[in-house]
Amino acid sequence: QVQLVESGGGLVQAGDSLRLSCAVSGRTFTTYGMGWFRQAPGKEREFVGAISRGGSTTAYADSVKGRFTITRDNAKNTVYLQMNSLKPEDSAVYYCAGEVKSGMKYQAHEYDYWGQGTQVTVSS
Repeated sequence: QVQLVESGGGLVQAGDSLRLSCAVSGRTFTTYGMGWFRQAPGKEREFVGAISRGGSTTAYADSVKGRFTITRDNAKNTVYLQMNSLKPEDSAVYYCAGEVKSGMKYQAHEYDYWGQGTQVTVSS
């Protein structure tokens, strides 16, 4: 059984940084392309960014480009989301997700496995 467990969320002030982690177990980690999504109250889940299986390719939503960075440590079966210069509009539950199909994926329905989410709240 595949499990994804996020950690690292919390309450921060605007301009602060946070690093989210997502630990993956149950299958060879390099099988998965990984993505990060977020969902604010009353809004649809939205794409934040993605990273390829080897970690050489990343993609980001325009709203986070230049502020957020996704990396992965395949030896630790973990993917990270470094979030800098946080804004109140970044407040949401953040989810990591894994997919086993080829190519980068940007839509939630294209992902096969999901974590439980971690709350990020940015105060102004």
